[in-house]
Amino acid sequence: MNKEFSHQSVLPQEAIAGLAIQPGGHYLDVTLGGGGHTRLILEAGGKVTAIDRDEAAIAHCQALLKEDENRLNFWHGNFGDYQPGEVKFAGIIADLGVSSYQLDEPSRGFSFRLEAELDMRMDQSQTLTAKTIINYWQEKQLADIFFKYGEERLSRRLAKVIVEKRPFQTTTELATAISQSVPGAYRHGRIHPATRVFQGLRIAVNQELASLEKFLQIAPLWLQPQGKIVVISFHSLEDRIVKHSLRENPQVQVLTKKPILPQETEMRTNPRSRSAKLRIAEKL
Repeated sequence: MNKEFSHQSVLPQEAIAGLAIQPGGHYLDVTLGGGGHTRLILEAGGKVTAIDRDEAAIAHCQALLKEDENRLNFWHGNFGDYQPGEVKFAGIIADLGVSSYQLDEPSRGFSFRLEAELDMRMDQSQTLTAKTIINYWQEKQLADIFFKYGEERLSRRLAKVIVEKRPFQTTTELATAISQSVPGAYRHGRIHPATRVFQGLRIAVNQELASLEKFLQIAPLWLQPQGKIVVISFHSLEDRIVKHSLRENPQVQVLTKKPILPQETEMRTNPRSRSAKLRIAEKL
């Protein structure tokens, strides 16, 4: 790794308040990342089982939180595949999306701002990468990914261009090809024209939405009565799944009629928090 793992947790105080930490309570952090939420739970007297798909996150937090290792367990894998057995948690937190480290570490290939191999794997033990999808999947499959997961309205046009110009090796090659293939007004819009394609690719590589749906279906089974589940999402596709899954699950009661949003001060100090939405539900 070229850069130390780091991640600034979003809505940290709101998330911890939503969990209503009980000293000695056992909590599940299914998206460990840089350990921000786990650290706050530990500071409030809780113990934590922490999950991440990225071994770099776990290695970082094992060192960072070494003083609390007697109240902390780690599990490497996809939160949708976790099985706690008979354990019931006082609260569960999920901070969805990609970490700051993954975006800022060039070798991971998540960002078009940095030249890197087209990778985008959260779990580097899996074989499917963004390069495989871009260079070998059919044009219709690419268009579907860009439209469904990236909400890209030029999905068909961009898929056609990509198939014509491939193979692509790096993030910047792909981003340049996309930028050169869109109308001028689109190219100079509020966001880079490759943003939605890269989001769609990342979600497809990591099967993020399928994992989220599976997790939200089974997570209430892991909670104690009155246990809280707190979920932070970062785009409309995630938030829609969270909103409807919690509302339609008969085992929980939604406590947030509207999502909790970051304050202006947080958005200034952590721009990546701007799109965050936090929802809370309680086990009946």
